[in-house]
Amino acid sequence: MAEAADFQGTSPSPARRWLRRTGALLAGAPLLAGLCQLPAATSAHAAGQSSAQAAADSGTVSVALDTLSPSAPTDGDTLTVSGTVTNNGKQTVTDAHVGLRVGSELTTRSAVDSAARNSGSTQSVTSPEIGGKYVEEFSKLTPGVAESFSISVPVDELDLGGSGVYPFAVSLSGETAAQPWEQVLGARSTFLPWQSGEADTKTKTTYLWPLISTVHMTAETGSNEQQTPVFLNDDLAKEIAPGGRLDQLVSLGKDLDVTWVVDPDLLASVDAMTNTYRVKSGNATRPGSQQNQRLAGQWLAKLQDAVADKEVVALPFADPDLASLAHNGTGVTGSLSRLNEATDVVTNTVETILHVKPTTDFAWPVEGAVDPSIVKVATSAGADKVIARSDSLQETGGLPYTPSAARPIGGGTTAVVADSRLSTAFQGDLLKASAATLSVQQFLAQSLTLNLQTDKQRSIVVAPQRMPSARQAQAMAEAVTALQGGTWSQFQELTAAATAKPDPGATTKVPSTSKYPSSLRKQELPRSAFEQIAGTQEKLDSFKVILANQSRVVTPFGRAMNREMSTSWRGRATEATIFRNDVQEYLTGLTGQVDLIDKSETKLSGRSATIPVTVQNNLVQGVDRLVLRLTSLSPKRLEIGGDSYYEQPIEVSGGHSQTVKFPTTAKANGKATVIAQLYTQDGQEYGNPVTFDVKVTEFTATVMLVIGGGFLLLVLAGFRMYTQRKRAAAREAEEDGPEGVDEAEGGPENPEGLEDRLKEESGTRARADDPEHQSDPTPDTPAESADPSGTGERVDR
Repeated sequence: MAEAADFQGTSPSPARRWLRRTGALLAGAPLLAGLCQLPAATSAHAAGQSSAQAAADSGTVSVALDTLSPSAPTDGDTLTVSGTVTNNGKQTVTDAHVGLRVGSELTTRSAVDSAARNSGSTQSVTSPEIGGKYVEEFSKLTPGVAESFSISVPVDELDLGGSGVYPFAVSLSGETAAQPWEQVLGARSTFLPWQSGEADTKTKTTYLWPLISTVHMTAETGSNEQQTPVFLNDDLAKEIAPGGRLDQLVSLGKDLDVTWVVDPDLLASVDAMTNTYRVKSGNATRPGSQQNQRLAGQWLAKLQDAVADKEVVALPFADPDLASLAHNGTGVTGSLSRLNEATDVVTNTVETILHVKPTTDFAWPVEGAVDPSIVKVATSAGADKVIARSDSLQETGGLPYTPSAARPIGGGTTAVVADSRLSTAFQGDLLKASAATLSVQQFLAQSLTLNLQTDKQRSIVVAPQRMPSARQAQAMAEAVTALQGGTWSQFQELTAAATAKPDPGATTKVPSTSKYPSSLRKQELPRSAFEQIAGTQEKLDSFKVILANQSRVVTPFGRAMNREMSTSWRGRATEATIFRNDVQEYLTGLTGQVDLIDKSETKLSGRSATIPVTVQNNLVQGVDRLVLRLTSLSPKRLEIGGDSYYEQPIEVSGGHSQTVKFPTTAKANGKATVIAQLYTQDGQEYGNPVTFDVKVTEFTATVMLVIGGGFLLLVLAGFRMYTQRKRAAAREAEEDGPEGVDEAEGGPENPEGLEDRLKEESGTRARADDPEHQSDPTPDTPAESADPSGTGERVDR
């Protein structure tokens, strides 16, 4: 009784403290001492009442409960409690000790909530300390110094009643110079779930184990045949490294009875990292490390082992934000089609990488918040089960217990309603061991209290936060492990929970759109985001039709647009905008790799000629199904192909260019403007046009005569050179005489031969000097003289 009075804030006299500590049993001594010291005690109490009340509310000493093992003790166990106490006041605490206290059973889930809210208040700790040796004493607590404690107590010593949840507190009692009497200076409360023996009815519990991350891959694939993927940063490598968030989820989940919920984009990203990849660095990229490639391979191997023979639920690719799509995207053309595409690639992706067949008929809106539009969008891609949460699909039927998760909500759709208390138990900062321990104990307390509500067996689903931190995952694993070893719960897969018989009294009406939480609506992707995605899709549609191998571009950009709709952008609006812009700019850059080379002014002389236009293709792959059209804006001055325009089909190999010649006809002198434009085969413009001027100069008859006369003069000049060479050869023959004449050319056996040649040469010279025969190559009249010319005779006289 003295301990209870001290705890509640009364100020015992020094004599009573002395008597309590020494254990004197004289019947009249305590009363006598109290009477003798009453005025002093009353005075001390009055003087320190306000400060004592403040200490009672928050405590001068902070108590951290780091471990409580086992979390859910059973008969014969020994409970071990450890943690630290820290004096946050300015005065040294003396004669201090840490004690344990067990309160009365909590019979409702709301009572557990209320106790959790006051876990750090000394006012909430009203039960007496467990007596005996189950304390740890400190002679003094120096301000600002943390002291560790560890207390073990047999569960039998706790005097627990029947199965239930009991408040369990660790308190620090002591004195200060200003308040020299024993009082509770700090406390920390938690819960002790106690199930005496096996429960008659066990709750079937489904715990979702989410393997989801943020967006890591860009739309870029590198300008090479291997299509080297490009990552936004090295964050994914950090998550899968030993001790990283994703590494912890796989390592911990391997030994747990859970249903895995995976995002195929995460699997595809890690799989891409197992090979050569690059990482964005400013406006350029750098090679990814080989060490990270090894990490990726090791992580995938661990995951494959962890999910073997386990239920795997796969979300649509990149975990699209169903609520954003329902509220802001359905009015934008193509948005629902992209959701269908994100669903279509799931099975192949997961089976190829994990070697297990996933379940794909579940949709999971953000935080399980639903309304009719979200349900409609969620089921539009083939899902017929929606994972909701009980704080959204709230009970209105007044049931005295928590109903099973499965609820038929119409249209052949089942809402699998996760319990909100259990699902949110591990949110927040759990970096400190004390915070994680409190979360685990509260989770177990809610689970046991739920089981004790009725003897009717129910199926309960727990859907935690999508991306738990490593520390949160550790706390979750500790709680699930306790459930597996407990006596009131048994594991059940999500598919079984969804097909369990619904509770007839459970709510099945989906709340209206107006009741959707405003805090979640503020984080949604805006309509402008879906419009930008639609613009990217339109540009991709125009681009892909000219490609020889469309999948090299369609696949990475299709997945990139799925990532633009990801739930992971919630709370990261700026990053989401940057990602969408980068995807769009990269596609624009690719389409610009196929274009026309600029032309300067072209001069066209004559009535007809050809104009060359060059198409260059800097892509890795070839392009076809393109048409190049050349159009004259002045067809009365310049026709192209006999009309105002002319077009030709184009096919260009990757990394090459092609020049196309267009026939033209000049109609009049002057300048004509010509436009070259690429088109797809369906008549859509492709790329930017090239405009250039053609200067037309038409030839006249006089000009043609002048040119013809000049050509004739050139011919005559060539002929004259020829005759001069012949004459020189003849003179050389005369000077050499008969000995130098070959037999075949009229030698001694044919002396007439030389004479005949000289006569012929003489006749040729005569004709050359005759103005009427200057252009004749052969004589058509007899030579003027048959006599040979004398030595040194000139032909042109």
